[in-house]
Amino acid sequence: MRAARCGRLARGLSVRLGGDRGSVAAELAVALPAVVLALLLGVGALGAAATQVGLQDAAADAARLLGRGEAPSRAAGVVHAVHDARMASREAGDLVCVTASADFRVGRLISIPLHAQSCALSGGL
Repeated sequence: MRAARCGRLARGLSVRLGGDRGSVAAELAVALPAVVLALLLGVGALGAAATQVGLQDAAADAARLLGRGEAPSRAAGVVHAVHDARMASREAGDLVCVTASADFRVGRLISIPLHAQSCALSGGL
């Protein structure tokens, strides 16, 4: 008798829970775009950080090249090799300073301006 009652209870429970069928798929459909967006933004942030490091390195190399008396076009080529960056240079006393800048794009909507500056002694070897 007890087993029969448990069987009826289980059947009644499964009938009531049948309305939840497909809820996992619906929750996944709602959550998946947010997960994809978070992943894309994370990858974009890593790409921007890598470009920033490259800009800083290129600005330092360009400043040393200009400090040694190399042609400005050669220094600009070093900077331009990093994400089509632009270069500006100025002299400040014994120093030659180079500013490298680029616009890093994440998709079509987000553009992040990046800048790096480095200085080197002029007339150095």
